[in-house]
Amino acid sequence: MPPISTNDSVLIIDFGSQVTQLIARRVREAGVYCEIHPFQSSDAAFAKLAPRAVILSGGPASVTEPGSPRAPDTVFKSGLPILAICYGQQTTAVQLGGAVEGGHAAEFGRSDIEITASSALFDGLWEVGKRYPVWMSHGDRVTKLPDGFSVKAQSENAPFAVATDEDRRIYTTMFHPEVVHTPDGARLIANFVHHIAGLKSDWTMSAYRRVMIDKVRRQVGTGRVICGLSGGVDSAVAAVLIHEAIGEQLTCVFVDHGLMREAEAEEVVGLFRDHYNIPLVHVDASAEFLGALAGVSDPERKRKIIGKHFIDVFEAEAKKIGGGTQGASSADNAPAQFLAQGTLYPDVIESVSFSGSPSVTIKSHHNVGGLPERMNMMLVEPLRELFKDEVRALGRELGLPEAFVGRHPFPGPGLAIRIPGEITPEKLAILRKADAIYLDEIRKAGLYDKIWQAFAVLLPVRTVGVMGDGRTYDSVLALRAVTSVDGMTADFFPYDMAFLGRAATRIINEVKGINRVVYDVTSKPPGTIEWE
Repeated sequence: MPPISTNDSVLIIDFGSQVTQLIARRVREAGVYCEIHPFQSSDAAFAKLAPRAVILSGGPASVTEPGSPRAPDTVFKSGLPILAICYGQQTTAVQLGGAVEGGHAAEFGRSDIEITASSALFDGLWEVGKRYPVWMSHGDRVTKLPDGFSVKAQSENAPFAVATDEDRRIYTTMFHPEVVHTPDGARLIANFVHHIAGLKSDWTMSAYRRVMIDKVRRQVGTGRVICGLSGGVDSAVAAVLIHEAIGEQLTCVFVDHGLMREAEAEEVVGLFRDHYNIPLVHVDASAEFLGALAGVSDPERKRKIIGKHFIDVFEAEAKKIGGGTQGASSADNAPAQFLAQGTLYPDVIESVSFSGSPSVTIKSHHNVGGLPERMNMMLVEPLRELFKDEVRALGRELGLPEAFVGRHPFPGPGLAIRIPGEITPEKLAILRKADAIYLDEIRKAGLYDKIWQAFAVLLPVRTVGVMGDGRTYDSVLALRAVTSVDGMTADFFPYDMAFLGRAATRIINEVKGINRVVYDVTSKPPGTIEWE
């Protein structure tokens, strides 16, 4: 889909950083449309997008190594404003006649920079002579600047922490402004896109809604669409948007795989049948899924098994849709030609990342990779331009109930990946009940909307305990709760002990099979494994 305003867009060239997505998040937060493209295809992306500014990401390679990634020369010759971050700064220096060396003291983590000269990048934000906290992550460093560049800030181990060519509007930073660990980083990126590049804040969910409804209508025509509902926010928002575009041409298929949270299936059916009156097929395939998962412990195998069975169910239901009702039009009789998915922009980015990129190995998804050729269906993915928080904003724009839009993320594999080891009906019953109690206590404490994601994990561990006058030998339950803005970085939620005591006591007293509850206080710095 073209950006809302083809005149106001930013191209982000990805050199494989684990946090490149966060650059896009900060640009989107500033109300400006942007796209991420790997450096290998950035020449074509530059020509197609026709951006008004370019950002070069960080990356794990060393500029000093033969064959290391480079930015297209066309970017530097274009005269467009450029913001180059970390590896981006280093390749900019080398490509424009400067030098980069390894072997110097590295900087990883929090650091302070001192502003040594004024720059348009700092206008209204940082002052000369003052120090500001930033997040560094580099081993190599620039040792010679290209002609026309001057130093604007330095740190203990980065003498060129910020170096710019103000005349050519090229701004480079050794630190990462995109991560929350650089407190003023989002404002710095906003300075770049607004004050330097002069871009308008016209990336809104209202505009996206209008453009995407038109796009879906043009793509589908008179065809039929089948949309697989998972019970989560993404597929629900996609379904409501598509229904607004094409009405009765959409049929939703809700596959109950037996891995949902307590009462979740009833909530989904009620929302779509009663609230929106969207045609819905409810398929209870729990026995089939649990049978396929029997004896499987590896989490990646679980994902693949669940993904395969989802596709199998969709394929079977797609053949039924149309049905040949007497007196119906040929379009009504036709089987579904399109399959709608709630694919998000992070999924798209990771699926096209270049080989060896951390984003390829960190995350995997049960629904990424396209459809089998035998299905002969085309994908409709109205959310593929959006991040998770943008999907929520679109859901509110579409009028979905806040209780549904604001619910915590729940992965497609459901409880299957919250039970390490083999899945059994008994384990699912234990976890489902414990998880419901945990979330109930969170809501009673008024904490649900302050937490980005909270869930319970039934650990493959049993411990000896004493309850009353009897000895028990039961399972251990782990509770998790994290705060996040974008899902890329997160920190544990700081519960007080009174809350944890109440939640643990209820779970142990009300759920047979659990005799110990622990709280996971692991943080998630940039680039670590996903919480689910």
